This record gives sequence, C-alpha cells and structure tokens, in this order.
Amino acid sequence: MRKPRDIDSELAALEAKAKTLKERRVRQLGELVIATGADALDADILAGALLGAVAMKDAGAKEGWRKAGAAFFRSKERKSAPRSERQPDGTLPLDGGAASH
Repeated sequence: MRKPRDIDSELAALEAKAKTLKERRVRQLGELVIATGADALDADILAGALLGAVAMKDAGAKEGWRKAGAAFFRSKERKSAPRSERQPDGTLPLDGGAASH
C-alpha cells in the first residue's frame, strides 16, 4: 500500500517557493532600475514613464525599446565571478549584464 501524500506540507512548500520567487523578482527589478541609472530619477517620473510604457500601443516603439534593452545587456562587459559570488540562475547581475546559463 502506498503512503498517502501530505498535501498540506506540499502546499506549504509550494507557497514558500512562490514567496521566494516573488522576492527574487522584486530584487531583480530593483537591480534593473539601478543598473540603468533610473534610480537617479524622481519616483514620480519613473512611475509615470513605466505607466506610459505599459499603456503604449505602438508596437514599433515597443520593439525599439526591446532592441535598446537587449543592446544594453549585451554592451556590459562581464567578468566571470568566483562560483560563490555568481548570481543564481534566473537573476540579473548588479552590473546589468544578462545572466549566463
């Protein structure tokens, strides 16, 4: 006979993982703001710019922003950090470079 699954503990583990992933996302977004220099902007200006970007319907403008963002991540010279200092998979490094896989 199979051992019954402990659904409550599995659910708690999934909730903890979801919380960790949400915290990582918030940290990454903060790192992105800093890496781009947008942290020098007033919070109202930054919020307004982001709201404008979200509301933007012009696909051409969005594509231009996407290309500029991709170029930003490619342009940063990345040095290989020691294993203990590397960013976990899926996180953005503080220098704005793309995470290596």
